[in-house]
Amino acid sequence: MKVVIDDKIPFIKGVLEPYSDVVYIPGHLISKNDLLDADALIIRTRTYCNKELLEGTSVKILLTATIGYDHIDTDYCQNAGIIWKNMPGCNSGSVMQYIGGTLNSLQKKHGFRFEDKCIGIVGVGNVGKKVGKLCESLGMRVMLCDPPRVEKEGICGYISMEGIFRECDIISLHVPLIEIGNHPSLHLINQESIKKINRGSILINTSRGEVVESEAAKEALKKGILSDIAFDVWENEPNIDKELVNLAHIATPHIAGYSADGKANGTKGCIHAIAAYFRLPLKNWEPNDIPKKQEMTITIDEAEKSSAEIISEAISFTYSIDEDNAILKKQIEDFELYRGAYPLRREYQAYTIQHNITKVSTISDLRKLGFKTTNI
Repeated sequence: MKVVIDDKIPFIKGVLEPYSDVVYIPGHLISKNDLLDADALIIRTRTYCNKELLEGTSVKILLTATIGYDHIDTDYCQNAGIIWKNMPGCNSGSVMQYIGGTLNSLQKKHGFRFEDKCIGIVGVGNVGKKVGKLCESLGMRVMLCDPPRVEKEGICGYISMEGIFRECDIISLHVPLIEIGNHPSLHLINQESIKKINRGSILINTSRGEVVESEAAKEALKKGILSDIAFDVWENEPNIDKELVNLAHIATPHIAGYSADGKANGTKGCIHAIAAYFRLPLKNWEPNDIPKKQEMTITIDEAEKSSAEIISEAISFTYSIDEDNAILKKQIEDFELYRGAYPLRREYQAYTIQHNITKVSTISDLRKLGFKTTNI
């Protein structure tokens, strides 16, 4: 058996070697020649898997260690008999953490209270649900929008995109990239739709760059329709719009889901899928070498802080978005380099909060976000 693997996928080296020949290649350099005699392919988002790459190869199973799968021609794979799998939810906690850092940064810049803001979450899958939970813990009013789910499941309590545009101060996008069908997300935010947005709103995008039309976002910022944007994803990555980067309050190089925990989850899902397909004794494999940061204990003194202030403090301890933002703005050309060498970030569940918090609901909210808690 032969397996080709993107060389940037962490925690995987040495796992499959006892059972197969393993070849590690940079994702953007994987070619048909590499796959001619390969039985399995494990990738990230930088390998475009289509007929051109896969036809004539022996690939039987294709796995992406990511939530998104718009880099895979799923129709071709199905017709060619190639099994493909993505890893839904693998980095949802990481994106939630990124949104927490973003909201803290925006709150610091604009001086608002979380309790006074309404956020619209567009796309309520694994990520959107966690982001909603985070925002509720901060005291924000949360509105949910997911037309495909409403159509399929008949869910109550969701509002339309027009309602999001009209009611919300902040809009956060968490949709897959869909180009055709009843609910396409390609350029969901465009020249026309952006006119409906509540003036002075803030737009956050951690989904896919092509969900937002870059020119429309720039025009909206220049005209004050949007007061700020926070983008982690961009059209034409890695050759992104420098002007839009400079206009953004937060601009990062597609790293929202790049926590060590999220990457470990993606790798684990791929190994379990490979194990099931080829009947390898790895169905319970777990990465056991996730590094820890130097300080994993947070001490919080309740003093006269509100619940939102306490939760914001805990969020800030685990992740400050400023460094990621500053690096991209300083050297846009290093987009891929920074992604490939992204520094260690651990999610909330890796941290323990020592506290003297008396409000039971605050402790409950911290635990719901994943934090461990203990009294001082």
